[in-house]
Amino acid sequence: MPNHDIALIGLAVMGQNLVLNMANHGFSVAVHNRTTSVTDEFVGGLPGEPEDKVHPGTAERIAGYESVEEMVKNLKRPRRVMIMVKAGGPVDAVINQLKDLLEPGDIIIDGGNSDFYDTNRRSKELREAGLLFIGTGVSGGEEGALKGPSIMPGGHKEAWPHVKDILQSISAKVGENNDIPCCEWVGEDGAGHYVKMVHNGIEYGDMQLICEAYFILKHALGLSNDELHQVFKEWNEGELASYLIEITRDIFTVKDKETGNDLVDMILDTAKQKGTGKWMSQHALDLGVPTTLITEAVYARCLSAQKDARVRASKLLAGPDGEFDGDRKQFIEDVRQALYASKLVSYAQGFVQLDAAAEEFGWKLSNGDISLLWRGGCIIRSVFLQDIKAAFDKNPDLENLLLDDFFKKAIDQAQPSWRRVVSAAVNLGLPVPGFSAALTYYDGYRRDRLPANLLQAQRDYFGAHTYERVDKERGETFHTDWIRERTL
Repeated sequence: MPNHDIALIGLAVMGQNLVLNMANHGFSVAVHNRTTSVTDEFVGGLPGEPEDKVHPGTAERIAGYESVEEMVKNLKRPRRVMIMVKAGGPVDAVINQLKDLLEPGDIIIDGGNSDFYDTNRRSKELREAGLLFIGTGVSGGEEGALKGPSIMPGGHKEAWPHVKDILQSISAKVGENNDIPCCEWVGEDGAGHYVKMVHNGIEYGDMQLICEAYFILKHALGLSNDELHQVFKEWNEGELASYLIEITRDIFTVKDKETGNDLVDMILDTAKQKGTGKWMSQHALDLGVPTTLITEAVYARCLSAQKDARVRASKLLAGPDGEFDGDRKQFIEDVRQALYASKLVSYAQGFVQLDAAAEEFGWKLSNGDISLLWRGGCIIRSVFLQDIKAAFDKNPDLENLLLDDFFKKAIDQAQPSWRRVVSAAVNLGLPVPGFSAALTYYDGYRRDRLPANLLQAQRDYFGAHTYERVDKERGETFHTDWIRERTL
């Protein structure tokens, strides 16, 4: 008799840890990897793993299969198969293999970092094939996969009741009683992977802002790594408390075993990326929404990658290179406030893009519930996500978080510090693309009139693109023969 609750294909570290998480929670899991030796090594090594990773009885709940065919035969109905392979073509290859083995009503779950466009397409194709499909974001890295990630499922809603117990059981838990799962249904088709993409984009922004705060404190004030550790330790005890601030605090304490120096100073200043931040920026342009901070964070990584060019330029290009000479304690507080305000803008931009995508694709997203998914298990978990939830609970149709009373007050309090930090960084020649992009967005968003009237006049002058008038109804367009009408 079929006896496995779920199957998982793809036994890289994330896949292995998700399997262990499921089995640790009492579910029977069938596993398969294209390279059979990987399956054998994983299953064969289970009895020797420590109990904090493999709970008593877990090894007996995991079975490896050389073939997908044999694995599918041993699944309970409806069959549930989770795919954890590289995004793109490899996911399609596994799905095509499964389509010939599964029956109507069976469920395929893509838990990788897939492009939401692919998830939209697969959702349609698998529905036509009679199969149910879930595309879910999984955030938290290797540790989260084992101990409880944030899970963002979307796709065919009728599949959700059949996977809800498993996914919510293995997800991170929050709340006073640690009983609220960081996993809830997000929306149709590619909505789950879209929310994961936005999560990753906000992650890009958060990391860039923290790095800018570090860079300012290091170069403007000359703080040592021990002093930076203390600063971030204090910051993590207040409104900035978050996973990323926590790990940044810890990084400053680690020594390089080879040289004895602080390890952070031995790391080459070139950042890599997997592409999800870029995807968010690209789709922001498609939607016509100004997700400026996250886009600047992507560009900052691109600029960091041009290490050799920057080294050459550093010997030729001049600029200020001094240190801050004012109140050091106040400036550290200013940087904290600037970081907090900029983070608020980052989240505000993220939810504006979610709203635009929901309208574009007909998704019914709950921004408040989405913020709860990120409270535990994921990289951007932080204390003020509860404040975001409260803002959307108070006004589900809130068009921008910056308009909520709580966030408006926070920005008002932080503005003087924010502006002082950006000004000081500019005067000292320190690049702060994240801080400045956030402040520029805020200043643009709060003004009822921008210089785009001149821009439209220019477009109409050289290309007859027309313009609207302030004294006429929106949508009514006009054109002027500017050459004929000019007076000088």
